[in-house]
Amino acid sequence: MQTSRTTPSRLAKRAHYDEATIHPILDEALFCTVSFVVDGQPMAIPTAFARKESSLYIHGSVGSHFIRAIETGAPVCITIMLADGLVLAKSAFHHSVNYRSVVIFANAEKVTDADEQMNALALITDHLIPGRWDDLRPTTESEMRKTTVLRFSLAEASAKVRTGGPNDDPEDMDLPTWSGVVPLQTVRLTPVAREDTPAVPLPDYLH
Repeated sequence: MQTSRTTPSRLAKRAHYDEATIHPILDEALFCTVSFVVDGQPMAIPTAFARKESSLYIHGSVGSHFIRAIETGAPVCITIMLADGLVLAKSAFHHSVNYRSVVIFANAEKVTDADEQMNALALITDHLIPGRWDDLRPTTESEMRKTTVLRFSLAEASAKVRTGGPNDDPEDMDLPTWSGVVPLQTVRLTPVAREDTPAVPLPDYLH
């Protein structure tokens, strides 16, 4: 949704407010940063998350200062960024980054339904490692009592995207300085097994 808070003050043409742009960025990103204020002190906490439909879920310890500070509905700003490339121009001024980002303004809703809590934990686990949840021992009641799950609406969210090459000044085009894009990507490397437990074959979802 476009609001005064989700409308960028610079390069507004790069902003998007549709789910078709926002949701894929959230689904690809592994972590978000939750920003909030406590007694006038700004805080920003990176954490794992997962999306389901128009909601974003995070979890944490019931004793976490971070969780306790926002679980009653304090306003937060959640940010996500995927870096796709370093944009190298012929001047430092025009260097940039190709990226896809999302900014969300919301208030935390504490999840109290047991089924929704468990489903959210499964979503977060499988968002990080698809297929992992079904391979784990069942979560115990004791573990659930120690865990808080928070839900955030995606109603007030916007994406901002930059693609393409550098915007060199016309008078710089003939300079003998390389310009272009250095692509970036996040790659999962070969898993490393724990050494002090019995050998277990690598599961298919980690290949």
